[in-house]
Amino acid sequence: MTDFNAARANMVDSQLRTNKVTDHRVIASFEAIAREAFLPEALRSVAYVDEDISIGDGRYVMEPMVLARLIQAAAPTNEDIVLEIGAARGYGTAILAQIAATVVGLDSDEELVGTANETLNAMGIDNAVAVSGNMAEGYAKQAPYDVILFSGSIAKAPDAVTAQLADGGRMVAVVLDEDGVGRATLFQRNGGNVTGRPLFDASTPCLVGFERTSEFVF
Repeated sequence: MTDFNAARANMVDSQLRTNKVTDHRVIASFEAIAREAFLPEALRSVAYVDEDISIGDGRYVMEPMVLARLIQAAAPTNEDIVLEIGAARGYGTAILAQIAATVVGLDSDEELVGTANETLNAMGIDNAVAVSGNMAEGYAKQAPYDVILFSGSIAKAPDAVTAQLADGGRMVAVVLDEDGVGRATLFQRNGGNVTGRPLFDASTPCLVGFERTSEFVF
């Protein structure tokens, strides 16, 4: 039988602390949340491997180190409203809920959203909710957001999502270049301008619906 508490502690020590995750709030959130609870029963034994975990239909639970460094870069506070796009079964939503005031986990898969809410409720996490909808459109009902996080790589952040970023807000994502190389990127809004800068290379599966499309020149 897997000792999940020991495996979680080992994940924090060997995957996060050794890979530039230094924010004590981020570390504490990963220590507090049981990753196995957000996986199908058959995958719980591999809950703490240092890689993305496929949960079927092209969906993944993001690698802990990449997720942790993205959250650390976004620097959410206990007063922030956060949108996670590609919430899947709700692990990232639960992690963010340990730090931020309110978290909305958006996903296009209604079944995953239902499972996420069941798990969040079972854990007594009352400042986060998963909602279903078109991920490329964001979730305008709760906007503007102080932090937006994409839980998967993307070719480009949709304009509709970027528009939901508050002034001074931060958006983090693994952005794919034309060669398919992913780079964790931090975007920030200052008035009418949104600027971005790369943080580190990251090999993260593409979020469904955010693939790079071919462009033809005639």
